[in-house]
Amino acid sequence: MRSMLKLGWLALLLAVGCAGRQDLETPDYEAIYDVPLEEMWPSVREYFTEVRLPYREDRGSLVLQTEWKQEFGGSKVAGFWHRYMVMGKRETPTKSKLWIIRITKSVNKALSQPGKELDWGMGLGRAGGLSPEDDADRLAFPVGENAFYMESGQGTRDLTMEWRVFRGIMPKLAKKQPVSAEQQVAKATPTFTECGQSILGLKKQAKAGGVMLLGELHGTQEVPRFIAQSVCQLVTSGVPVTVGLELPVENEERITTFLQSQGGEVDWLKLMEAPFWRSPYPDGRGSEAVANMLEQLRQLRAQGLDVAVFVYDHPKLSGQKREDALTQTVLAQVKARPERFHLVVSGNIHSRTAKGLPWDNQYRPMGYLLKDQLDDVTALDMAYDSGTAWICAANEQSRKLDCGVKDAKGKDNGDRYFMHAWSSPNTEGYHGVFYVGHVSASEPAILKGLGNPDAPPAPESTSGL
Repeated sequence: MRSMLKLGWLALLLAVGCAGRQDLETPDYEAIYDVPLEEMWPSVREYFTEVRLPYREDRGSLVLQTEWKQEFGGSKVAGFWHRYMVMGKRETPTKSKLWIIRITKSVNKALSQPGKELDWGMGLGRAGGLSPEDDADRLAFPVGENAFYMESGQGTRDLTMEWRVFRGIMPKLAKKQPVSAEQQVAKATPTFTECGQSILGLKKQAKAGGVMLLGELHGTQEVPRFIAQSVCQLVTSGVPVTVGLELPVENEERITTFLQSQGGEVDWLKLMEAPFWRSPYPDGRGSEAVANMLEQLRQLRAQGLDVAVFVYDHPKLSGQKREDALTQTVLAQVKARPERFHLVVSGNIHSRTAKGLPWDNQYRPMGYLLKDQLDDVTALDMAYDSGTAWICAANEQSRKLDCGVKDAKGKDNGDRYFMHAWSSPNTEGYHGVFYVGHVSASEPAILKGLGNPDAPPAPESTSGL
């Protein structure tokens, strides 16, 4: 095992790749530096300075913590913020390693449990006279992607970040190597994009040339964030991604224009002028979370990352004719750019790859038709913890659609986003699940200031006026 950790100089250059690349592949073992801790630590400081993550340092114990950095930083979406605590650890007198703990907070404090707030002052752990170095028993994290959550439910050891730092600074720690063009590239200042905590299983399921169908429950805050995080983590690792959204095809040009814009007030108004956002039966696809996701994808594109979006719904059609039209639109996009990874999101009937529905055994969903014409199609059904969603359901008394916040029953599998594939598809043709944790409803964007995250909520109507 230890021999695997002693990477050669050439292997390191390949691992680092172009400056700023955030490798998606994370080994399930710790990164060990073949240098003493005191020799390694100055390069750690230099790395966080270069990637523009300001920090404060407790020099006496070789611990630093970064300032809060917004997920999809620079966007108008005030959602989640992250910071890192970095602790230098002595493996042996001549070897060292880093522990990096990611802390997440949100503006609505959804991740914070009452009475469990963390004190992130530089005196952490000092109440009993112990330094973070001495407090190893309490912070004895297991190795692997399934990181240990501290008691607040916020703090997580981030093995992905540990390896990102390792790949970033090891070329500078390599001794007695001639200066080459490759080394000059490795020394270039990287760009760090905050994509949130790594999604477990994503790297195993997503690859260039593949098509992944995500069958969702419309109207949650979590699915659009899951999509944005997935795209961010893929494109920063060098995988070009095209996202397919179940929105009317008439919106294609409008959405493309927005993604290529500066995201200003006029750009938002042009995006939201489409009648789709003002549907009398808003089923969750025109939610504030979806509008925010488009802003997050726009922000990734603004950083020069390879993100594309298309829409493929044909709402004027129904039944099998609609499925056929959905299929042809998606198929045309995939065949036009077969080298890209296509992430296609839809309601969880369209994404099934098995023929038949309970009320029609001859029904051929879009997933079934795509699988028949493409070599690499994976369908994942949505899994989630119970919560709420904005849902349109038939009202038995009025026989009309009733749209609003409704309970959504699921199963608790923790807070961490993940993808999981089974050994074989289920009866609906799903190959596995993608899990988004506890779900919360996202209201129509039109009720939230035309979907503009900077705009205040629309005033509530007052009876009698």
